[in-house]
Amino acid sequence: MRHLAAYLLLQIGGNASPSAADIKKVLSAVGIEADDERLDKLISEVEGKSIDELIAEGSSKLSSVPSGGGGGGGGGAAAGGAAPAAAAAEEKEEKKEEEKEESDDDMGFGLFD
Repeated sequence: MRHLAAYLLLQIGGNASPSAADIKKVLSAVGIEADDERLDKLISEVEGKSIDELIAEGSSKLSSVPSGGGGGGGGGAAAGGAAPAAAAAEEKEEKKEEEKEESDDDMGFGLFD
């Protein structure tokens, strides 16, 4: 990935056909050692292609990759008469917590005093 990023940076910078040496120079400037085998493979695969062609080719490959989604349905609703009582108790607890938080906010001084 870093080899490809360096290649694309060089192309965007005006180098229409970056060499392996150019890519190594960019990578070494940021303290990364280039892998010669991967670099040679990258150069052979992108040789003679424009950035637009590479992006189009990559996009078509990514379109075939499953992207998850379609997760399971949500949990079912609780049955029985205890649900409304539990909800009411929960609301009371929330109100108590809110009141407590509000009283702690001031503490006798303001942020911009």
